[in-house]
Amino acid sequence: MVSAWLWLLCLSVTQALPETQLAELYVEVPENYGGNFPLYLTKLQLPREKTEGQIVLSGNSGMAAEGLFAVDSETGFLLVTRALDREEQAEYRLQVTLETEDGRVLWGPQPVFVHVKDENDQVPHFSQAIYRVQLSQGTRPGIPFLFLEASDRDEPGTANSDLRFHILNQAPAQPSPDMFQLEPRLGALALSPEGSTSLDQALEETYQLLVQVKDMGDQASGHQATATIDVSVVESTWVPLDPVHLAENLKVPHPHHIAQVHWSGGNVHYHLESQPPGPFDVDAEGKLYVTRELDREAQAEYLLQVRAQNTRGEDYTEPLELQVVVTDENDNVPICPPSGGLIRIPELSPPGTQVIRLLAEDMDAPGSPNSHVVYRLLSPEPEEGKEGSAFELDSTLGIVTLGTLPLRAGQNIQLQVLAVDLGGAEGGLSSTCEVPVMITDINDHAPEFKTSQIEPISLREDTEPGTVVATLIATDDDFEPAYQSMDFAIEEGNMYGNFGLDWNPYSGSVQLRLLRNLSYEAAPSHKLVVVVRNVAELVGPGPGPRATATVTVLVERVVPSPKLDQESYEASVPVSTPAGSLLLTIQPSDPMSSPLRFSLVNDSEGWLCINEFSGEVHTAQPLQGARPGDMYTVLVEAQDANHGVVVSGPSEDPDQASGHSPYSFALGPNPTVQRDWRLQALNGSHAYLTLALHWVEPREHVVPVVVSHNGRMWQLPVRVIVCRCNVEGQCMRKVGRMKGMPTKLSAVGILVGTLIAIGIFLILIFTHLTLARKKDLDQPVESVPLKAAV
Repeated sequence: MVSAWLWLLCLSVTQALPETQLAELYVEVPENYGGNFPLYLTKLQLPREKTEGQIVLSGNSGMAAEGLFAVDSETGFLLVTRALDREEQAEYRLQVTLETEDGRVLWGPQPVFVHVKDENDQVPHFSQAIYRVQLSQGTRPGIPFLFLEASDRDEPGTANSDLRFHILNQAPAQPSPDMFQLEPRLGALALSPEGSTSLDQALEETYQLLVQVKDMGDQASGHQATATIDVSVVESTWVPLDPVHLAENLKVPHPHHIAQVHWSGGNVHYHLESQPPGPFDVDAEGKLYVTRELDREAQAEYLLQVRAQNTRGEDYTEPLELQVVVTDENDNVPICPPSGGLIRIPELSPPGTQVIRLLAEDMDAPGSPNSHVVYRLLSPEPEEGKEGSAFELDSTLGIVTLGTLPLRAGQNIQLQVLAVDLGGAEGGLSSTCEVPVMITDINDHAPEFKTSQIEPISLREDTEPGTVVATLIATDDDFEPAYQSMDFAIEEGNMYGNFGLDWNPYSGSVQLRLLRNLSYEAAPSHKLVVVVRNVAELVGPGPGPRATATVTVLVERVVPSPKLDQESYEASVPVSTPAGSLLLTIQPSDPMSSPLRFSLVNDSEGWLCINEFSGEVHTAQPLQGARPGDMYTVLVEAQDANHGVVVSGPSEDPDQASGHSPYSFALGPNPTVQRDWRLQALNGSHAYLTLALHWVEPREHVVPVVVSHNGRMWQLPVRVIVCRCNVEGQCMRKVGRMKGMPTKLSAVGILVGTLIAIGIFLILIFTHLTLARKKDLDQPVESVPLKAAV
């Protein structure tokens, strides 16, 4: 069962395959065959079995129908019936099949290619019987100026059509019989080397050449033909060209004619080359054109070479050169130089210091007005009302220098400089160059104290070390923080090392501190000189007088306040007590202390008096108006001759027992008083008054002391005599005017009286002299006595 299926499959495949394609037969038939016809060409491989059908011959151009080819049905030979002409048809493609009457193909098709073999039966022919050509003087030897054309209809690529050209004759033969040379294979006619050297001396203007063309190549046999060449020698018109000047950006239609060349010989083609390549062209007539606008800045000059060439691109002679110069127009603005960044100029640089040199570039023609750039300073403008300017500009060189006006450190200035071409003339193109300039700081300012003299500062002897005595402020006008760094030192007055300084180098503030306890006996005052300096090196003038500050510190002696034996004193007296009665005695608590001087402060009724030295209190007058049970309170002032004043009131305990508040003491509101004096409360009934300054004016001072008690307030004028003391601690008072001595007013009166008396005396003398002279003039001449003659 499987075998049957395989057999059917093989049968189907076999029937589906097409018949094998027959290979093409190649048959060669000689042209113009002179033998008998029909000429048997080849035998076809028809089927050997006798089959019914007919042989069908088909081909191109209907040759089979015309009876040119046939197939012998008996022998199966393909035959040609007559001679073939290759020039008429060089090849034939035939097809032979065996078909039934109804057109079914039994065998074939059999392709047959018939090639007609050429024989030399054609004569060469020139394209022209007479050639006429112009030959220009100056043509190079060996460069063809004429290409002869000849044809041969025999089969190309064979000896039958292999043509050779020859010069048979030259007329005239002067000055040389071999003036020309003809390339045998190409038919290229050119001057010979001998003809090139003698052409310019030739008298004849026309040469006639007889030329021949022959087939069969270099073989002696072959067909041939001749032609005549008339060569006219003409004068060369290939002359040098003058330079051409073309304006850039020329607004004309393009292409624009700029020059003309001409080669007087014939058969010429012009070729143009430009160095560097440019928009130029040349046409067949030798006219040169520029094809678009030129840009001088892109290319200022071009060198054109124009060549006269034959059809093979060979130069007849040396090329002509044409120089094209592009003339400039002012079409480029000056270009500012690239920014070099921020320019730093130190302050206090002298006038004339160069800031920058601007070299604006103008792409127009160098040396022409179009590229002549001048400069103008736009910013900063000169300030009104001020002579000079901060910057100066050389308009020709573009050099910016410092002017006479000073500049401050830290200034940022944007220089604007206008660059104008055409030398600044009207119509010039311009651009603005910007130059950032920064004035850098130099350490030219010495630091200075805001206050160089500090008011005297009082410090008690018991002031704790570490106490801030004073804070000094210094400033530095420099801009850079590094130049503002300061260093402080105590230059004078700190011989005992009692004081020190604390500071931050960049704050400008320094604190004067107490380092050691003060001693009034060692030094009652200290005059400290604090100096401030730059940490960085100072440039220019040295520190000024305000680089130092003087601080005067006055040392206050700490002395125990004078104390009385009682805080308050009371005396009960009858209303009828007479004047001069001793009431009580006020005494110091320490009999060995310094002697005190006593006085009454607020004896408003004038009832009492006190002995200044003994402290005994007496009635000064009868107690008029007093009633039994009245309380009369008087403050006692006890003054230490060396140190201060104690103001004493009644005892606190009785007041508090009776519901009364203690006394309070304060200085009056006068700022001078508060500056010069100090008042300290000792208890509820006493206060201690001392000097706040080391020195006040020696005189009698009235110090107002405000006393408050039980809602009442009154002011006590405390008289204090400040005087200069001698070595013994005693006051030295001013001496009054001595009796009998004139005062200033009396002295002035005496002087004025004396001057008046002298004036009156002079007036009397002058009047007397005037009257005497007048009397002499009134006497007659005869009465004047004559001088005695000797």
